[in-house]
Amino acid sequence: MTLETSIEYVKGIGPEKAKLIKNVLGISTVEDFLTFYPTRYLDKNKVYKISQLQESSIEIQLKGKITHVQEIQTGKVKRLSAKFNDDTGMMDLVWFQYSKWMVEQLPINREIYIFGKINVFNNQFSMPHPEIEIDERKENDNRLRPIYPSSEKLTKRGLHQKFFQTVLRNICKEIPNLIQENLPDYMMNSFKFMSRQHTYLNIHFPKDLDHFEKANNRLKFEESFFFQLGFGLKKLHHKTQSQGNPFPVVGAHFTNFYANNLPFELTNAQKRVLKEIRMDMKKPIQMNRLLQGDVGSGKTMVALLTMLIAMDNGFQSCLMAPTEILAQQHFNGIKDLLTDTGINIRILTGSSKASERKIIHQELESGELSILVGTHAVLEDKVKFKNLGLAIIDEQHRFGVAQRAKLWAKNKIPPHILVMTATPIPRTLAMSFYSDLDVSVIDEMPVGRKPIITAHRREKDRTFVYNFCRDEIKKGRQVYFVYPLIEESETLDYKNLMEGLDHVMNSFPDYNVSMLHGRMKPAEKDAAMNYFASGKAEIMVATTVIEVGVNVPNASVMVIESSERFGLSQLHQLRGRVGRGAEQSYCILMTSDKLSKESRTRIKTMTETNDGFKISEVDMQLRGPGDILGTQQSGVIDFKRLDLVNDSAIIKTTKKTVEKILEADPLLAKPENLVIKNYYLRYYKGKNKWSKIS
Repeated sequence: MTLETSIEYVKGIGPEKAKLIKNVLGISTVEDFLTFYPTRYLDKNKVYKISQLQESSIEIQLKGKITHVQEIQTGKVKRLSAKFNDDTGMMDLVWFQYSKWMVEQLPINREIYIFGKINVFNNQFSMPHPEIEIDERKENDNRLRPIYPSSEKLTKRGLHQKFFQTVLRNICKEIPNLIQENLPDYMMNSFKFMSRQHTYLNIHFPKDLDHFEKANNRLKFEESFFFQLGFGLKKLHHKTQSQGNPFPVVGAHFTNFYANNLPFELTNAQKRVLKEIRMDMKKPIQMNRLLQGDVGSGKTMVALLTMLIAMDNGFQSCLMAPTEILAQQHFNGIKDLLTDTGINIRILTGSSKASERKIIHQELESGELSILVGTHAVLEDKVKFKNLGLAIIDEQHRFGVAQRAKLWAKNKIPPHILVMTATPIPRTLAMSFYSDLDVSVIDEMPVGRKPIITAHRREKDRTFVYNFCRDEIKKGRQVYFVYPLIEESETLDYKNLMEGLDHVMNSFPDYNVSMLHGRMKPAEKDAAMNYFASGKAEIMVATTVIEVGVNVPNASVMVIESSERFGLSQLHQLRGRVGRGAEQSYCILMTSDKLSKESRTRIKTMTETNDGFKISEVDMQLRGPGDILGTQQSGVIDFKRLDLVNDSAIIKTTKKTVEKILEADPLLAKPENLVIKNYYLRYYKGKNKWSKIS
């Protein structure tokens, strides 16, 4: 037997069962079976009494005698029923599928153990299809008994727990020939790990809880370690193989702007991040950096200063955003900052006119245009740069991998890449999924920003909330009302928004109201936005279109309607649209009176903290890691034992361990590391699904 052996050749399986198991569980080799781990364990030393039974569907073990066996026919359907007694009471056993042979074999009036799931019907306990062991033949096994994931389809065909346990016992006997060590002695000793053979034995048939814990920890460590190793090797390869244009100069464009046009003093976090970026770009290696920062922490300023360094070295830059609104906003913001500098900047989106495009194409190819801001339109083949040296991508997980690769191809030597995200990614996820990017974090807010006050209000408080909005408008401020997209139907959403608009207009008859939603044409959106931004409208009623990047410093109140329908990161993004000026800002979360437990957690988190990283941690506990990374990457997480939410300590340790090993031995060529290298080449190199992410 080897790990590659097909399961039909394993004792007790055969071609028919092998086909069924493959269809239902996706298991086709011995190795698949070895990594088909139990979901929990049954302590076979624990025997329940009938009097202790409670309503619950877990599998338990009882000791007693079977009496009164009878066949019952209802219409055409037959079932077999029996009574089971111990010294505390009686319950029913029932078989819906059975053979004449099975009826004859039932051990009646003998001491037996039964094992199975408890059902409750009319306050009467029963156990369907129990597993039976006769007292004197009961295995004297103190180990914990594994319970494997199963399905009705399998149980109906006789593939129940006993079957899986027997198959795995047979495979586990072969472990000495099947399992080789994959970690070097120095790691085994330093972490006091159980051997790999013992690990597999104790994950399937643990001697006791302590042995299970040790086996489980070793498997989690292994998964995380080889995952991080793949990323670490990729990063090393990138640093040695992918050339980039060095930017050694910090020249007049940067220094003049820094001295004369910087509207505010940079925070220490911005200075630190800028230094990290400068160190990267000095080298003749392509920069590959992720810039994380909360809403409003000043990422755009860092992006602009980086583009000025590219200019000082004779290169062009482009900044790509996922939506037209966001691209337009970046463009307006950067253009304002560059007033009187003579630097040429243009914007290219799907709705750019042909005459504008012509000028952009010419200026890009001649090198006259230094900075291009745009959407996906930048990726079109006819957009050619003279010498693109820096590509900045905003909102990372909205762009597919293939699209990013297109940007690389816009220059003979690929441009430096800076990826910006305003959705703080939980640190465990950043450590796992962006291990091949260098991560910079802006973790402080610009001076003079007051933390936004967030309050939770219910329907009964509406009059109070409206009065508060009126007071703020009287002070010269502006207000957002945001309505959720329920997404069941566009018509319904539109209706909700229109009703909301009517309601707001009736409640605030003395003020101008502007409206923004996804169905509007780009030109209409711009007009509505400008009408609000210029102060002509005091109130804006909008859907989540404004989640990304709308910047109106004078807007100081946001009322989010039906806020229980929003996810945490979305609420946090929306809240970031206020608090952009020097005034105190407020975010009011309106909800109905009844809230689910999860909604309560979300609303409570929002009112207690403004820290995007803390919020993202809670979000990950509620939604799981896949959702946070966006749909493109949710399929990536197929760890069998490692849990990204709860195992952050293991992830940190393995990351450090990998970094230390690769620093000392980048090619894993030292004799003591060959065991790691050989295992990695065999199991990960060929099927490294992760290498395609960044």
